[in-house]
Amino acid sequence: MTSSPNFLSSPTTPRRTRRKSRFTYKNLSTLAHSSPTCPLRVIAHIDLDAFYAQCETVRLGIDPGKPLAVQQWQGLIAINYPARAFGLTRHVTITEAKEKCPEIICQHVATWKEGDAEWTYDLDSVDAAKEIATRKVSLDPYRIQSRRILALIKDCLPADKQRVEKASIDEVFIDLSAHVHALLLERYPELRGPAPYDDPSEPLPRPPTTALDWAADALVDLDATQSEEDDPDWDDICTLLASEIVRDVRQRIYTDLHYTCSAGLARNKMVAKLGSAHKKPNGQTVIRNRAIQHFLSTFKFTKIRNLGGKLGDEVVAAFNTDLVSELLPVSLEQLKKQLGDDTGAWLYGIIHGEDTSEVNPRTQIKSMLSAKSFRPSINSFEIACKWLRIFVADIFSRLVEEGVLENKRRPKTINLHHRQGAQTRSKQAPIPMGRQMTEEGLFELARNLLAQVIVDGRAWPCANLSLSVGGFEDGVKDNKGIGGFLVHGEEAKALREQVVKVKSRGGGGRSEMPPAAKKSRVGEGGGGITRFFGGQGRQESANSDTDRAMEEEDSEFAEVRHAAKHARADGECDEEEEEDELYAGSDGEAEPGPGVDLMRRPAQDHLGSSQSLIDQVYPIEPDGGPPQSNDDDGD
Repeated sequence: MTSSPNFLSSPTTPRRTRRKSRFTYKNLSTLAHSSPTCPLRVIAHIDLDAFYAQCETVRLGIDPGKPLAVQQWQGLIAINYPARAFGLTRHVTITEAKEKCPEIICQHVATWKEGDAEWTYDLDSVDAAKEIATRKVSLDPYRIQSRRILALIKDCLPADKQRVEKASIDEVFIDLSAHVHALLLERYPELRGPAPYDDPSEPLPRPPTTALDWAADALVDLDATQSEEDDPDWDDICTLLASEIVRDVRQRIYTDLHYTCSAGLARNKMVAKLGSAHKKPNGQTVIRNRAIQHFLSTFKFTKIRNLGGKLGDEVVAAFNTDLVSELLPVSLEQLKKQLGDDTGAWLYGIIHGEDTSEVNPRTQIKSMLSAKSFRPSINSFEIACKWLRIFVADIFSRLVEEGVLENKRRPKTINLHHRQGAQTRSKQAPIPMGRQMTEEGLFELARNLLAQVIVDGRAWPCANLSLSVGGFEDGVKDNKGIGGFLVHGEEAKALREQVVKVKSRGGGGRSEMPPAAKKSRVGEGGGGITRFFGGQGRQESANSDTDRAMEEEDSEFAEVRHAAKHARADGECDEEEEEDELYAGSDGEAEPGPGVDLMRRPAQDHLGSSQSLIDQVYPIEPDGGPPQSNDDDGD
C-alpha cells in the first residue's frame, strides 16, 4: 500500500473554512474498534462484474471484449457486458440470443450425470435441452473461483484489522475502519497524542489539507447544502484512504486472477452496496458523508434492500410514490402514523442514509443442498436412487473442500425432501459422528430416508427430490482415546482410495484457471418491521450463493438471483448456506422426529436397519444406467 497521501494543498486559496473539526477524539477511538455508529466509519462493497460470464471467459482464455453468455439448458443465466451491448437480457432464449448477436459464445454450465466421478463441461450448447432429464447443473466452478477471490482479498489486508463478509458468491463487504485508523495515525502524527485535558469529547485538530485527489474514482456530487469549496474534514480523509486500499485490492484481483470488479465506498453497508453498482463494470464509486442524501435521492426506495417486497409495496400505496426524493419531505411522525412506530422510524433512517448493520466476518458454510425437479416425474425407487447418487457425489465433493476428510468440519444431519403432487414430505437423520465420513456412507443414509418416505405413503410419481446436509461443526468435540481416531487394515485402505478418488475430481472435469497468488493468510428488526421482513434474512440465507435480492439492474446480484430462479424452473438447485448475520437463518438443524430412537442407535446398527428397510421396500441393482426420463422438451 502506498504511504504517500494523495493530497493537493492550496493554503493561499480563499475558502470558507471551519475553525475546528466536526469530529472528536472519541470518534477517532471508536474508528479503531470498527464501531458501527462511528461517524468516521468506512465500508466497502466489492462486486464482481458479470461473475459467471467472467469465470467462463477466464477459464476458456477468451478475449473479454467478445460477447459471451452462460447457458443453462435453453436459457441464459449470465451475460457479459459486450453481449449486453446487443440488447441481450437474461430473459431471452439461446436461439433469440444468436439471432441478435450471431458471434456470441454460449457456454453451458458444468453438469453432473449419474455414474460420473466429477462434474464436466461436455454438454453441447445446441443439444443441451435434450439432456435435462439425465443431468443436473453444477455451480462448483464459480464457487471455487469465488473462494479464490475471497482468499486473495483477505491476503491484501492486514490480518489483525480485516473484517470481510462474504455477502454472496460474487460480492463482499469490507469494514476498513480499523485499517484506515492505523493509516491515519501513520500519516498524521498529530492525531497520536491524548485528547486535550484528557477529554475525549474535545474536537480533533483540523486536517492540514484543503483539497483531496480522488484519482480515477467516481465521486458522487455533494448535497445541495454542501460545497466543494469547503475544506475536507477527517471523514473525507478516511474515505480517501479507504479508496486507496480498495483500488489496490481490485488491481490485485485483476492482476493475479484476471477478474474485474466494481466497488462502492461509504459510511455504511446500504449506501456502499448501492454505490458499487453505480459505475459498472470495473468502476469505483465514492459516496462521501456530505453526498449521501443527494446520492440516495436519485433512487427508487424499492431498490434498497428490504424495501423491494411487501414493505415497499405498502410504502408505495401509503405515499403514492416509489422515489426517495419524494419521500424525504415526509416527517418522521407521518411515517410512524402510516406504518407504525418501529417501521416508520426504521424507514426514516434508511432514506436519510442511516444503517448501523455490522460487517460480519464469518464465512463458513452451514448447509449444502442438491436438488432436481423431474419432467416428467419419475416413477421408481431405482431411478430415485440413481439421482441420490448424483446428489451425494455433488455434496461430498463440496464437503471435501470444507475439510471433511481431515475432520476439520463436518455436518451433523442429513435431510431428504420429496414432492409427490401437491404433497411434500421431509425426513432427517443424524450423521454418525464416531466414524470417518464417506460418500458411500452418505448414500446409504440418503437411501434409508427415501425408503422411509415410501413406507409412509404414496411416493410415485415423484416431481422433485432434494438432499441436504447441515449443522456443521468444527473438528471433533467428543473426548476419546487416540485409537478412536485411527483406522487400520481394509478400512484404512478404503479411506486412502476415497481420498484419491475425491481429490482427483479437480482434474478432467475442472479446466485449469490461472494460478492464484501465494496466500499468506488464509439487523434491523423488531416490532413492526419484523412482520414485513423479519424472516427474510432466513430465506435469503438458505439460498445464499444463488438467490440474493435484486437491487441493481446491472449488478451481478440480479444475475445470480435470476440464475437461481431459472434453475428452480428447470429443477436445478446447487446451494450453500453461509454463516452470515445479515442474511443468517437457521443453523440447518431440524427438531428430532418420531424416528429419533432409530437415529440414536450406533452407526453400524443404523446402517444395518437402513439396508433392511430398503430391502423390504424396493430392492435395487448395485449397478445401473443413468436416471431415465422421457422429458426432452428443454425448457
